[in-house]
Amino acid sequence: MENQKNWLEDYFNLYKESIFNESVYDDLLEIKDLWLNTSKQNKKIIFAGNGGSAAMASHVAVDLTKNASVRAINFNEVDLITCFSNDYGYEEWVAKSVEFYGDEGDVLVLISSSGRSVNMLKAAETAKKMSIDVITFSGFDPGNPLRQSGTLNFWVDSRAYNIVEMTHHIWLLAVVDMIIGSAEYSA
Repeated sequence: MENQKNWLEDYFNLYKESIFNESVYDDLLEIKDLWLNTSKQNKKIIFAGNGGSAAMASHVAVDLTKNASVRAINFNEVDLITCFSNDYGYEEWVAKSVEFYGDEGDVLVLISSSGRSVNMLKAAETAKKMSIDVITFSGFDPGNPLRQSGTLNFWVDSRAYNIVEMTHHIWLLAVVDMIIGSAEYSA
């Protein structure tokens, strides 16, 4: 039992090291300002990710829209993913979604633990061509290509999926809560 408690303590310390990284605070404040300015221009925030990052993208997009009154969308509809993957290839489906649904002045948030997901990299390229700001969230290798692709690039110094994904999730929801102005509110 004591061994397991020590394991949990070590495990949660990994989160302390990743989440409470003061070097990202200024960039999180910059995201808040960018999202609010984008909303004031009647533009939207677009979220995309794969797997757990896709689930996170959905959660943050809904909270940002419903609770913070900032219009946001994500591309997690099965029919969209399967249609675009079938017609354009899996590596192109997110880029094509950005092409069809993105507008100049929007903001695209791309989430990939590895920072090597080709569909996220191609989406970043497409967004830049369309004058859409790109914000990236990645982890693992500090030199991953997604980390080089955005206006703002968040990176978690970990190779553990859960540490990387949950850190991204907490950072993104912290920005939503900053916009709302409180961590406690009735949904």
